[in-house]
Amino acid sequence: MTLLGLLGLALLLLALAMLLPALLRSPRPAPTQAGSVAPEPNLALLREQKAQLDEQLGSGAIGPAQYALASSELEQRVLDEAAPATAPPSRTGGGRRSALLLGLALPLLALALYGWLGQPQAVLAPELQAGVAAEPTQAQVEAMVAQLAKRLDQQPSGQPPDPQAWEMLARAYASLQRFEESNRAYVRAGELAPRNAQLLADHADVLAMVQGQSAAGEPTSLIERALAIDPKNLKALALAGTAALQRQDPGAAVVFWSRAQALAPPESEFAAGLASSLDVARAQLLAAAPQGSRPAASAPAAPALAISGTVSLAPALAAQLAASDTVFVFARAVQGSRMPLAILKFKASELPRAFTLDDSSAMSQELKLSGVGQVMLVARVSRSGNAMPQAGDLIGGLGPVKPGAPGLRLVINSVQP
Repeated sequence: MTLLGLLGLALLLLALAMLLPALLRSPRPAPTQAGSVAPEPNLALLREQKAQLDEQLGSGAIGPAQYALASSELEQRVLDEAAPATAPPSRTGGGRRSALLLGLALPLLALALYGWLGQPQAVLAPELQAGVAAEPTQAQVEAMVAQLAKRLDQQPSGQPPDPQAWEMLARAYASLQRFEESNRAYVRAGELAPRNAQLLADHADVLAMVQGQSAAGEPTSLIERALAIDPKNLKALALAGTAALQRQDPGAAVVFWSRAQALAPPESEFAAGLASSLDVARAQLLAAAPQGSRPAASAPAAPALAISGTVSLAPALAAQLAASDTVFVFARAVQGSRMPLAILKFKASELPRAFTLDDSSAMSQELKLSGVGQVMLVARVSRSGNAMPQAGDLIGGLGPVKPGAPGLRLVINSVQP
């Protein structure tokens, strides 16, 4: 039984303890002569008891049901006292019947009143209460959102505006895919809280939906403002990568998404989505690598902080090479991001050939060969021309080497498992 039930039972027993003794006590002896009347002191006592009942009813000490039963009993006693009798009347049976009636009626009446005026769900066990509340319907949700919007639109001029309420309204509209209205609510929230990075990122996301999933223009501006306030805001970093990829800048996309990946929970769906996006951006990076031309017989001296040498194919793999295959030669940092710092692409028919990697062959202005101390050199032959590694590709590696090292020999001597 819950605490509420125990308290109700205690109050019920207290009420019965106050009323039942008066109903169960032995009756007063009545006069034995015919035509006799009740003594005046007895009637005065009954009137006093009636007045007390009236006071208790007025003060709320007893309820209407208790008052009605007690008054009925007093009236019966007045009649008994005033009526002529030839023998002492016995009221023991009637009093007990009244006590029994009261004992049954009072709990039933209390339960009925509670069911009408109270909250019966409150007496349910917590595990049962969860099943009482049903999920709101779509119509109910839209009605609640409309009510919130009306309250904010009709807010008194003297009352300070609430940016959190406007943000809540914007999120609610977005959940209903009402992006135009969500954008307007975000504009109002942004006016009230211009330094909220998360608010700016959420607004950029919704505004991009309004623009047909395009982050160009104002959404990008909102993303940049969010990152200026909070450079580690995950949503802003993710959106910045998306905006970069949309403007054909996969290098910047890799930078933003790599930063987000370092901050995201490792096993989360968000981290998995970032990994997939990074694969796409890196593939675009490799596909967009500049085509090399076959160098002259005597290659010029390598510039400072450039890596130069010759890439060739091991004779054991010559039978697996087709002239139309694509060769990628790139350098990546020994530690940290696996994004290529510099990359070169050419046809397999040009093997063996000289190569030079420097900052001019960088895929991103943020990540350059000159910015690291050591790199790994990788050469890969792709039969499909796909920039992403695939089983059966011919590969070779060398390193670690320092930027500026000349005369390196990079040999393609194994098969991608």
